[in-house]
Amino acid sequence: MSRTGRAAAVGRRRPAAAALALLLLLATACGSRLPESAFGTGGRGPDLATDTGVTAQEVRVGIITSLTSPVGGEAFAGPRFGALAFFRALADRGGLHGRTVRVLTCDDGGSGLGNRDCVHRLVDQEKVFALVAGSVLDYAGAPYVDARQVPDVGGQPIGTAYDRWPHLYSIYGSAAPRDGRSVGWDGVLYQSTEIYRFFKERLGARSAAVVSYNQADSARYARQLEEGLRAEGYRVLSQSVDLALPGFQTVAAALKADGTQLVFDAMDSRGNAALCQALDAAGVRLTAKVTNVQNWSEAVRTDYKDSPNCRNNLWATSESRNYEDTGHPSVAEFRAAMARYYPEREDQLSAWELEGWAAARWLTDAMDSCGTALTRACVGRFMNRTEPYDAHGLLVPTDFTPQPRPTGPTLACLNAARWQDDAFDGRGGWVTQVADLASACYDVPQLPYRP
Repeated sequence: MSRTGRAAAVGRRRPAAAALALLLLLATACGSRLPESAFGTGGRGPDLATDTGVTAQEVRVGIITSLTSPVGGEAFAGPRFGALAFFRALADRGGLHGRTVRVLTCDDGGSGLGNRDCVHRLVDQEKVFALVAGSVLDYAGAPYVDARQVPDVGGQPIGTAYDRWPHLYSIYGSAAPRDGRSVGWDGVLYQSTEIYRFFKERLGARSAAVVSYNQADSARYARQLEEGLRAEGYRVLSQSVDLALPGFQTVAAALKADGTQLVFDAMDSRGNAALCQALDAAGVRLTAKVTNVQNWSEAVRTDYKDSPNCRNNLWATSESRNYEDTGHPSVAEFRAAMARYYPEREDQLSAWELEGWAAARWLTDAMDSCGTALTRACVGRFMNRTEPYDAHGLLVPTDFTPQPRPTGPTLACLNAARWQDDAFDGRGGWVTQVADLASACYDVPQLPYRP
């Protein structure tokens, strides 16, 4: 099966989970060295500017984040801090070909109007060369970014903009045409079923429950989960609760009577924590409570403090490396930089922070490929090359090579981790459950859906 087909499917499964969860709610760095290849050759920069946002001394890049959105400041903050840590480390090493990368940030408040304001401020007033590591609730400014041919690298595709506009490059890659005319393939996207296959083969699971709110977006995503599970042969129990007054005790009783092994959800983090409390209170023992990359964070310590049994059955999946795997050199670099520049965020580390670091590295590698003659067109050529990119081992390799509409199975890979209170000498944390990013790969169906 084609590897590029995998990119199309992978690029749509994770954002759907992350988007829904958000839309439903109104080691020290001393002596750490990043590899020279991440920063270019150093030395004197060019004598003249080469493109918008580029001078002989600096390159201006922008980060747009929904920090003050209705869902709270931490929901979207991770990618921003990961990217900022990378660029601070870059500055400490002398910049990129003699230029300092100057980062300008903007909080769009989680609204489409605020997002357009941020886009115009950064693109028109600050004249940034590129955007990077965006994490926004409503990317209303995407058409303008694309029209101005501003590279937007490594954003979290919470909506569908990254599957439509050719100058937008999500952290997960895409095989969709991205021609600006429609999302995906004439408005159709595809989800793949590797997550369900993984738990079936790894844990022997055959039954699953999907818990959702009685709200349109939640119900729609729940149907996607159920379709994927059934495609992998699971017996599925569907449970819906009231958004305002969720009766999780009734759900817990139903799951216990059913003997459910896995639980997936179409809810926000608050709902998940409340569900876990109800499951613990009812004595429900699951094989796994499966969450997504957005919830792969240190916040589990506090969010699930009242449900230790459920917490120790939490599994998360992604296509990026576990931030706890400090034996990998790129993860060690990330953790050292976070400890040095943002030590106050030690208890807020997350997979999204690591993906923000990977996004900044991706843009930097693209800029580095241009040498001193830095242009947006050159960055675009790097981003659109057919060679898969893995952010120096942090991501499942992916690219942006357009492919025909999927018609059959695809090879899809994932990473997985489980929370364990007794891990890391009793500190607790996420323990990786696969040998490597390329070790848990499956030929799986691709299921069409309209976002």
